[in-house]
Amino acid sequence: MLEKTDGVRRGRTSERELDAMDRKLLGVLVEDATTSYAELGERVGLSPPAAHERVKRLRRSGAIKRIAALIEPEATGKTLLAFVHVDTTGWGKTTTLLAIEAHPEVEEIHSVAGDTCMLLKVRTESTHALEGLLAKIYDVPGVTATRSYVVLSTYLERPVQPGVTQDWPGRVKAPRAPGEASAG
Repeated sequence: MLEKTDGVRRGRTSERELDAMDRKLLGVLVEDATTSYAELGERVGLSPPAAHERVKRLRRSGAIKRIAALIEPEATGKTLLAFVHVDTTGWGKTTTLLAIEAHPEVEEIHSVAGDTCMLLKVRTESTHALEGLLAKIYDVPGVTATRSYVVLSTYLERPVQPGVTQDWPGRVKAPRAPGEASAG
């Protein structure tokens, strides 16, 4: 139940870095994980067997954790999206508090730095259901307060993306050592 996330930076889970082709494959799979190997290979410039082998390697390395369906909230009747900040006495991530995951309305649980201990992403059928979930949270020993932020509109909601921005403003490039060749 508890996934180790104590480090500020997480270690790489795969044995090797993702290359440009891996990122292309992941980009297509994030859009539609049911894409056939033939279409996947065609879209990224590989043969179907080569695409299949790459995907198998990405799964073995842990870069692809699992394949899941993204459900339209309206289909489940859970149209109220909220983010709930949970304040606790002491360190917030107790086993009792993390047990809130048993409620299907809880989509994400994060231990965070800042002015709160835990951040929950929840999706409920109504404000009444949200109130019921908050009551369950308040039943947890050590919970002292919550702050709920109800979402009015969502402009972007997506899974982890394979791309990486390389040119952040103000990024300082490390100076090259004397005699070191340029990588470009």
